[in-house]
Amino acid sequence: MPSAPSRPYIGGQAVLEGVMMRAPRSFAVVVRRRDGSLLVRERGMSARPGGVAAWPFARGLAALVESLRLGNEALRFSVEQLERDAVGEEAARRAGAGLGVLGALGLSLFALATRDDGADAHPGEPSGARKGSWVMLAVAIAFFVALPQAAAAGLNRVLGLGLPVQSAPFQAITGALKLTIIVGYLLVIRRVPEIRRVFQYHGAEHKTISTYEAGETLTTANARAKSTMHARCGTTFLVMVALVSALVFALIGAALPRIHTGSVVLDNVSFFLEKLPFLPVLVAMTFELQRLFARYCTTGPLRALLWPGFLVQKITTAEPDDAQLEVALASLQATLFRQERGQASAAEDDVVFPTYEALLAAGSLRPGAARAA
Repeated sequence: MPSAPSRPYIGGQAVLEGVMMRAPRSFAVVVRRRDGSLLVRERGMSARPGGVAAWPFARGLAALVESLRLGNEALRFSVEQLERDAVGEEAARRAGAGLGVLGALGLSLFALATRDDGADAHPGEPSGARKGSWVMLAVAIAFFVALPQAAAAGLNRVLGLGLPVQSAPFQAITGALKLTIIVGYLLVIRRVPEIRRVFQYHGAEHKTISTYEAGETLTTANARAKSTMHARCGTTFLVMVALVSALVFALIGAALPRIHTGSVVLDNVSFFLEKLPFLPVLVAMTFELQRLFARYCTTGPLRALLWPGFLVQKITTAEPDDAQLEVALASLQATLFRQERGQASAAEDDVVFPTYEALLAAGSLRPGAARAA
């Protein structure tokens, strides 16, 4: 293992029956097959670009776009394997339904942060993954921006509050409803068995990354002892975006051009369009805030700043079993094989290992280390 100062940040994402891990120069997805074997897909990533994309604030937007791409690709890979292993039409249908739930909001709910914040996506990435990422982004905006504002407008009208759409109280209500919608949605999908298992893999991902960051050997025993909470989690990012956006629009809403169309609906639509240009700024601000909190607020009194995100993480993570921990550990090991050892040639095909121990014994993902999928 490299010395602590040289270690890159590792980001991850839970997928259906598997885990994706991302390092600055490598990317891997490992899923558990029906027969208990581990299916590995990994590849190298482009070097970190310079220029504006590496600057603070700009790097947050680059990381968001990259995570959308990689997250969509990893989710689709996992559901393809689940469908391949499914027995009967009903099992295949449920696998597809699981992707439908995660496909729209998977990025927002699972992982975002890696050290290589502004790294480009791999040049050979399928165009379908890029298209899917924009669909995910559009759905996320509709769900987390348009819907809360519409709900606030409805509440404003039903209660007869008469609040202008650009006023600070209206924006405070919008922020509260946004958090309510997010938490409510997560509580509902947690009841879906497939998503509940994804949340267990999410916990396994956090435990594995914490084990790595602690400099401990990547074993199930060491990972089992770690917490399912993590400061750089995408769920925490989601909560912070909701809080930051409510605060910012409460402060600047009244300063924006006044909207008086004579129609409540048109006023809300117009203000929604006014807010859209600010969304990239809010994402960039929140990304930098989360990095600061993750670095300086994990211990001591400042840890209280992470509590809102940790509370919601209690919904999106669950205690994994040892088999799920092995999948997360295998995904990180596959990522580190390329990241740390600079493999010039990794297996071009997906590779199957019968057990986690077999992956460790192979020592790499070189051709011939295991059988191709």
